[in-house]
Amino acid sequence: MPPRWQLLYQGQLDIVHSCIKCINEPTVPAPLELSLHQLRAIVAVARYNSFVAAASDLGTSQPALSRAIRQAEHILGVALFARSTRHVALTAAGREFAPAAERMLNELGLQIQNVRELAEQRRGHLVIASLMSIAHSVLPSVIADYRRAYPRIELMVREGVQSSVADEVRAGAADFGIGDMASVPAPLHAEPLQTEACHVVLPRRHRLTARAALRLRDLADESVITMPAGSGLRRLIDSAAAGAGLRLNYTITLNQFATIYEFIGHGLGVAIVPASVLPPRRDALLATRPLHTPRIVRRIGILTRPDRRLSPAADGFLALLRERYRAR
Repeated sequence: MPPRWQLLYQGQLDIVHSCIKCINEPTVPAPLELSLHQLRAIVAVARYNSFVAAASDLGTSQPALSRAIRQAEHILGVALFARSTRHVALTAAGREFAPAAERMLNELGLQIQNVRELAEQRRGHLVIASLMSIAHSVLPSVIADYRRAYPRIELMVREGVQSSVADEVRAGAADFGIGDMASVPAPLHAEPLQTEACHVVLPRRHRLTARAALRLRDLADESVITMPAGSGLRRLIDSAAAGAGLRLNYTITLNQFATIYEFIGHGLGVAIVPASVLPPRRDALLATRPLHTPRIVRRIGILTRPDRRLSPAADGFLALLRERYRAR
């Protein structure tokens, strides 16, 4: 162990080195930490040119207000007010800083109001990616109820087939999606909403309307009008046909169910569609029959990104959507 005198000498040497370092390296000033209370105090005194009136406006005592001003001036390193027994006036620094402090408070107040409106769904923007069949059947009534409750929320519905719905959600272009749970790519999360069976839509005078229900095999010789190959419905139909050892005769591909029904009404073929988008029973040109052997069932769900927290507007809409599906 070194002798005691050597330890003392080394300690003194370390102190000298520290002092030299402080001289050679300028210290970084501490960050300014003005509080909202201090900013409000500055703005109030500048407005009234009076500590008494400013304290009354802020609902605080005059000593507390004076203390807040002194603390602010200490942090800034400059006097903001020239005080006398009868008068308070802004200094040159005060005339520079007080308007800036008022702008900061106004901007902060505006941002707080914006956040509160978003949280309370009084304002916001909501993008929904949806299968076209859902956008045509379920969404209009849900959106109508939501708009009545939250008229300042701007909504955008992006209609598409299953692949485009999943892509919109995965890319973050949509807050959530409503799609087919049979084909949900990673890393999306799917929450089930409803299961629905598929039916056959035919021209009203078609020979197969004599039957109460149809088998998939009954359509083997028919011209089948279909949705695009990328749609979840098309994949379900193809899978069922392959399982039954059938190859359906797809003759026309369309993107909209309304257009499909127009083509069927002109005798151009038949179609397999989900129950939620069946044409009205009173339609003079179309007929519908249940499909069995095999049954083709579609599971509808909510698609979300697990790494993305939903906005209050999205949460509110989904609560209404779940309620609507439970009531169906």
